[in-house]
Amino acid sequence: VEITEGRRKKITFLRLWCVWSAQGLEMSVGKIPFLQAVNGSTVMLPCTYASCIGIQDLYFNWQYNDNGTMQKVCEAVIPTEDVVPDVQIHKERVEFIGKNNKNNISILIWNITFEDGGYYTCFGKNPKEKNKNHSAIFHLIVVDELRVVDNTLTILIASAVGGAIAFLMAFMLLKNLTLFVLAKLEEKNKECLVSSSGIDNTENGLPASKADSKPTPKKK
Repeated sequence: VEITEGRRKKITFLRLWCVWSAQGLEMSVGKIPFLQAVNGSTVMLPCTYASCIGIQDLYFNWQYNDNGTMQKVCEAVIPTEDVVPDVQIHKERVEFIGKNNKNNISILIWNITFEDGGYYTCFGKNPKEKNKNHSAIFHLIVVDELRVVDNTLTILIASAVGGAIAFLMAFMLLKNLTLFVLAKLEEKNKECLVSSSGIDNTENGLPASKADSKPTPKKK
């Protein structure tokens, strides 16, 4: 009983912490909150939600910022996790594709026009977290055509840097090889000098040739 009571207290504490902390309900439009798309194409506006204690009657909507006026694109209430919401669409050419699978509430916009470009807000409110709410903004950019990025400068810089690194490595290798050869030559020269010194002393009758010398006879 004590273990069960302890777990209950722990769960209650975690729920209260999630409700009042900044890690409650969170809406996300991904790591890249913008998209550049060609006029006439179909685009997806991504959005997912997360809650550390779960949801109950989560309200969400998509809104479009029309020159400072927020217009609803769609809205719905999700009773619990894994339930497909009944979404009300308020704008033409919009389709809800999230289906609440993996907390996904993304939408699709068909045949976009230049008027569709702008800022879209994904908003959510969770009654289970004392109506805690959160929102995320996605920027849709509509263009005539996608520009091809010229990577010539990048390639030139990368080639120059790579060449400089290769040259430096070759220089260091050549330097080490030269030092090694010089060290070997110096060692060989020292051996030659020692050997030559021994031969000269022998030829001149110096201490190196004591073994061959005879003592001077004493006079009687």
